[in-house]
Amino acid sequence: MQDIVELIKNLAVPASWLAVPVGLWCAIDSWLLAPKRALAAGVVNPPAPVPVRIAYLVLPYLVVAVVFRLITAESLDFSLVLLLLSLATGAVWALDHFLFRKPREAAAAAATPPLAIGEPGTVDYARSFFPVAFIVLVVRAFIFEPFRIPSDSMMPTLLDGDFIVVNKFAYGLRWPVINEKFVDVSTPQRGDVVVFRHPPNPSINYIKRLVGLPGDRIEVHDDHLVINGETIELRNGAVFEDNCYAGVRIFEETLGERTHQVMSCRSESSLIGAPLPDCDRKRMRREIGGWICREMPPGGRDHGDYKFEVIPAGYYLMIGDNRDNSDDSRGWGLVPDKNLVGKATRIWFNFDPQRSSWINWRRIGDGIQ
Repeated sequence: MQDIVELIKNLAVPASWLAVPVGLWCAIDSWLLAPKRALAAGVVNPPAPVPVRIAYLVLPYLVVAVVFRLITAESLDFSLVLLLLSLATGAVWALDHFLFRKPREAAAAAATPPLAIGEPGTVDYARSFFPVAFIVLVVRAFIFEPFRIPSDSMMPTLLDGDFIVVNKFAYGLRWPVINEKFVDVSTPQRGDVVVFRHPPNPSINYIKRLVGLPGDRIEVHDDHLVINGETIELRNGAVFEDNCYAGVRIFEETLGERTHQVMSCRSESSLIGAPLPDCDRKRMRREIGGWICREMPPGGRDHGDYKFEVIPAGYYLMIGDNRDNSDDSRGWGLVPDKNLVGKATRIWFNFDPQRSSWINWRRIGDGIQ
């Protein structure tokens, strides 16, 4: 299945680029050229030239390729896509209404015999899509945004394949695309699960747990968080039951008002990739094999240990709940306030074709702690 998905991705890339000129050509033909052909031929729907018919024939397949690429993209600014779509459809609708509609209708009425030329397809689509795109842009930019979990870094709280709802106004309202805050609502709280733009590459959204606030001194020691000198207790350790992980433990942790679970491997080395034949995630089994924890003897230094100096104003420290398999602030530093996207609140769907059971129905509707 994964090989088929990769093949479709490879085919979708050139097809999606081809969709731009073909779509523009079809739009201009439908909007401006097809009515002229109808007037010249004296019939409402005269045959189009062969190249135009071919363009209309392949356009639906190219649009499907564009949609597939949008769905699978990891570094695409959907707000920018929605903004451009809103501007384009709104411009077509407005230009036709104020400039082209009356001359087109007058020419059709003056024809012999008079022709009943309807609204061009391009204008009809623009009139239909503009309010939808604009409403989705407003909802996504200011209220809620969907986000797909792309990795194991937040296990066991969130799984690869979880689709979550992100509260966009939790930390203030921001203009879409430019991401400048124009209304303060509230400040991030310790323990929040936060979606943010990755500091080294802001075109990619990351999700981690906020553990450090401005003014804090944070240390990670044996997978414990040490906040301003106070060690946060990890309680009720138990071996994690997952055929793709072996030897790791699950603990309960409380940060602020949030109690959640974390995965821990107290080891001098990182998790080891090794064959685990019962792992039901095909890509992990093929590329990694699985994750094995080899716990260190007492007195050793955990490989994930890290010490942060005082966090400056306007910055936050983010760490994954999967303490030993997370690309987080220990690797690339702090997250500035301007990079915050929103607060993760709830799982609305789960879909992971890498697992034997593609959909985990039990997770749908769960709140995020």
